[in-house]
Amino acid sequence: MAGIKRIESGARMSGAVVYNGLVWLAGQVGTPGESVTVQTQAALAEVDRLLAEAGSDKEHILSAQIWLADMADFAEMNAVWDAWVPQGHTPARATGEAKLAAPNYLVEVIVTAAVK
Repeated sequence: MAGIKRIESGARMSGAVVYNGLVWLAGQVGTPGESVTVQTQAALAEVDRLLAEAGSDKEHILSAQIWLADMADFAEMNAVWDAWVPQGHTPARATGEAKLAAPNYLVEVIVTAAVK
């Protein structure tokens, strides 16, 4: 389809897809085995990087889904999120518990944003 831009496209998925003024990011994770804090920081750094490549930034995030392997890590993840998300530009957000792709992944972040 004309007008669809795929970023870091592979055989199974793309890192991001841009269409009609919106960008959808694949789920971003950190290094397996690291703490929730470190994994969340790494995932959000990847969100920043992919959004920049798509022509957006965290002030343009419309919605975020965050999956935790264990909801006991909610406060630890939120401490990183709260330091990262720009106040006045907080997106709609949902957080849930899920079994992630690998046992040592503790957090996954998925966002949709408007392109600047």
